[in-house]
Formats: sequence, C-alpha cells, structure tokens
Amino acid sequence: MRRKPVSRVMLAGVGSGSGKTTITCGLVAAIKNRKIKVATCKCGPDYIDPMFYEQIQHCPSTNLDLFFVKKDMVQYLLSENAEQADFTVVEGVMGFYDGCGMTTTEASSYDLARQTDTPVILILPARGRAISLLAELKGFLEFQKDHTIKGVILNGISPMAGNFLKEEIEKKFAIKVYGCVPKLQNFHLESRHLGLVLPEELDDLAEKLLALGKEMEAYLDVDGILSLGEEAPELSVECPKEVCEIYKKEKAVIEKIISSKLRIGLARDLAFSFYYKDNLEFLKGMGCELVPFSPLADEKLPPKLDAVIFGGGYPELYAKELSENRSMIEDIRSQLSKGLCCMAECGGFMYLHEQLQDQNQNTYAMVGAIKGAALKKERLVRFGYIRLQPQMENIFLKEREEIKAHEFHYWDSDNNGAAWKAMKPSGNRSWDCMHITDTMIAGYPHLYYYSNMLLPIRFLQRCLEQRKESR
Repeated sequence: MRRKPVSRVMLAGVGSGSGKTTITCGLVAAIKNRKIKVATCKCGPDYIDPMFYEQIQHCPSTNLDLFFVKKDMVQYLLSENAEQADFTVVEGVMGFYDGCGMTTTEASSYDLARQTDTPVILILPARGRAISLLAELKGFLEFQKDHTIKGVILNGISPMAGNFLKEEIEKKFAIKVYGCVPKLQNFHLESRHLGLVLPEELDDLAEKLLALGKEMEAYLDVDGILSLGEEAPELSVECPKEVCEIYKKEKAVIEKIISSKLRIGLARDLAFSFYYKDNLEFLKGMGCELVPFSPLADEKLPPKLDAVIFGGGYPELYAKELSENRSMIEDIRSQLSKGLCCMAECGGFMYLHEQLQDQNQNTYAMVGAIKGAALKKERLVRFGYIRLQPQMENIFLKEREEIKAHEFHYWDSDNNGAAWKAMKPSGNRSWDCMHITDTMIAGYPHLYYYSNMLLPIRFLQRCLEQRKESR
C-alpha cells in the first residue's frame, strides 16, 4: 500500500481548444526546471497526450477514465502512476463538465476531479473578452456545487488586461488567478485527423518544451500551483475490491501465466504506437516480456513469440512502405496461419486486411489475415466510448460479460466482423464488430483491460496453451 501523499492539480478547460495541452506542457516543464519529479495523467481515453509526457518530457503518464473503471480503481491508478514523482499534473478533457454523453457529466473532468479530490485550475480563453469572462466563470462555479475548482488561468490575454481581470475575479469569487498567459508566438502543437501528431515527428520538441517552461515561469504562479497541489487530500490506494477478487478467483491460472514468462511481440513504430499504458503494465504484471518490433523496418517478427499485438496508429500514412516490406508481411501471415495468438486494434486491424487505402485512396496489399479492405471515408466513421458484448460463443468474452472500449477513426472496413456487438453508453445505437477466433481478437475498438480483466487473462491463458500445443 502506498502511503506517500499524492500532491496534484488538474488543469481543465471550458471546452476543447481552451489551451489545456499547451499550458499543461508548459507547467510540467516549469516544474521540471525546478528539479521536481513530475507525473502526468490524462482524463479520458486519449493515448497521444500521454505519449508526449512520457517520451518527450520523460514523465510517467497514464489515462484516468471513469467510463472504463470505477472510483477505487482510478484512485489506485493515479497513485501508482505517481509512485516515483513529487507532483502530479492531470490534464482534463473537452469542457470541464462534458462527459461520456451529450447530457451527462459521467467520466468528465469534473467527475474525475470530484472522485479523486483533485484541486482544479480552470483555463479560460480570454482573447477579445473582458468582464463577460466573469459571467462565464460564475456559471462554471455554480453549475455543480460539489466541484473542486480552486482557481483559473486566463489564456490568450495581455498582461495589462489580465491584471485588471485578475483583480475583479479574486474580488468577486473565492478562487485565485494562477496566471495570465498571452498568445504564444514561438510554440504551438501541430494537429491532424486523430489529434496531435506523434512526438517523433516534431523537430526539437524537447528543446521547445524546455523553453516553454522557462517562458511559463513569467506567466504562471508556479509556486502557488505547487502549494495548491500539496493541499490535495490523500487517496485510497488499496487494491480495488473487484481486482482482488479476480486475482483470488483466478489465482492458479495467473500463477501459471506469470511463471511461464510469455513473450509478446508489440508493433511499435511510426505506423503503430497507440497503446493504453495500463494495458501494457497489466501484461508486464502477468510476467510477460513485451518485445517491440517494427512492421515498417524489420524483416521478420522477433523469434520465439507466444503472441503478437498490433496497436492503433497511422498505417494509412505508411501504407506503401508497409506493403513493400514483403518479408515482414509474409512472416506475419505464416505465423498467424500456424496459430500464433494475436490482438489487433484499429490501425493494427487495418494492417491485417488484404488491402489498405492510403490518404490519397491508393490501394496497397497488406497481411491478408482479415478478408476485405480498409477504406478511407469522407468523415469520422465512429467516435466515442462503447461497451462490447459477445454475440456468439467464444473463449475470450463469455455470455453476459462485457468489456469497455473506445473508437476514433476516419477509415472503415468492408468486413468489420460480427462476433461482438458494440453499444453506445446511451443505448441508442449499436453495431456488429470484431473478428474472434481461438487465437485472434481483432477489430477497430481499443480495449481497456481493467474494464474486464478476465479477457486479457484468458488471452494469455490461450497463449500458454498454444505454446504447449506447438511443442
């Protein structure tokens, strides 16, 4: 059990585009410049922002999502991620009260802050506005009485105007203004159809973030933010009840898996990089060795694998290069046909098709383990949280069980599968999806393992059985 308090704040916005990511990056860099160890968390299902913090700012980072898991699990994951840090910065998602549906606050930044007792600093876009900002702020402060908003940062405002509004806000409301950030001339994050571009694609990003941290010292009350975070209440860090129950119930199977030290190939390069950190940590906790490989650059899969995982990413941007790496494609096709266990999500699912269209609708041959083609569409195909339930008997997800997931893609398949049914949280829309065999779980949804730990445990159990059958 972790006893060290978790000093923490959340930076939340009034809506998307408020400047959450840029200001969070700047605050993290400013704190790191003070030689303070920082951890970060992202509210919601986004896996790209945590990549920035882990790979570029070298901070432990993970997702915290109350659609996927309950309060005790979120508190546990927050505490675990902060184990080696002195201070944690949580980045909110969308608008502060925006939840997993149009009319609910469930799984919103507000919901996460409330259930983890995390002080919130609300980022208010202020460019071209004056006293009307106070009306907007009053609405946020009064909409839900149990909010944890303790302060604001005014974004996109001149120092002179910011000081006037700071005085008015602190006089009228029982909160503090922790900074006035002008329009930044030398720093911005590029975007593309799935959100931020990958860290590897931005030149000198680490140096730019270091400079941003120094710049933020002039705009943010970093000392005040650190003091606010130190006032955060302690978290419950005991093993969540449902997790302990599964470990107890599946003890014999889990012990066998852990002692077997399964080798799992993990596709990881510019084409494949979208993974939930908690999923990978779960596999490591099961004694698995994760062996990274590149479908773009390597000639073959790593040797002696018990399974292979193809995560999401941007295979459509590298379709030509992926297709031209025939030795890798042929090795994957051969290994899968011999029974190598496989999980494939979104971009990885597209890669397993017979064909894949690139951004210009040029078609390239792919692995061919899934019949059909992954095709470019004119607009976002499916987006948001889903619950997945089986429609036919399978070894991974039993009748009346479910696992939670997230989808976000502009490409679609002419063969999405029909083994499971995906349902929106509101219950007003559903569709067939997923290719499931005795050795494969493949489809567009990004699964979150802790929403049903039995599924990844069964997958690893099947990997172990395949290892024995192949000998």
